[in-house]
Amino acid sequence: MKTVKNICAALMASFAIASCATPVNIEKDDSVNFANYKTYMWVDTRYNENDNTTRPISYGDISVRNAANAELKKAGWSEVSNDPDLLISYDVLVQNTTARRSDPVYTQSYTRTYYNPRLRRWGTVYYPSEFLGYNNYEVPVKEGTISITITDANTDKAVWQGWTTEGLNYSSITPEEISASVRNIFSKLNVAAR
Repeated sequence: MKTVKNICAALMASFAIASCATPVNIEKDDSVNFANYKTYMWVDTRYNENDNTTRPISYGDISVRNAANAELKKAGWSEVSNDPDLLISYDVLVQNTTARRSDPVYTQSYTRTYYNPRLRRWGTVYYPSEFLGYNNYEVPVKEGTISITITDANTDKAVWQGWTTEGLNYSSITPEEISASVRNIFSKLNVAAR
């Protein structure tokens, strides 16, 4: 009986944790068999083909690559510097937006006192607050979006893309948020089911 309770508690905890995860969106080419791919290489994104500027590597870039490399290594893929099967790129976008909030509105509760001549004492009547509706308003929030694109190196065709968007508590994305988002994205890649 104790084992059944422990299993139920573990299932409830896993459902609670899964419900807190941010939604991940994916687009994939269903004709692609990921069993044919074993190696990958990171590529930098450019504004256009004539853009030869080098991007400085930031802490965010390192966090994305480290988290993605760990997930891809678990799937059995290895990173190479020449002749890869796949090219992987990513984009991180932090933008200001608004979120709609609603607060319930109630009337003010009050009391009324009265005198009862028959009992010769004062009494109090309590009038509770009543629900009036909602106060709707918008608040500014920051959202961070991480998108990862996997391209076949031979055909130069995107075979898989995943992205997630979540609200940020600070002005920038923390490495922990990046790692969690990348793990969530690669959980949808389903390379293990090759």
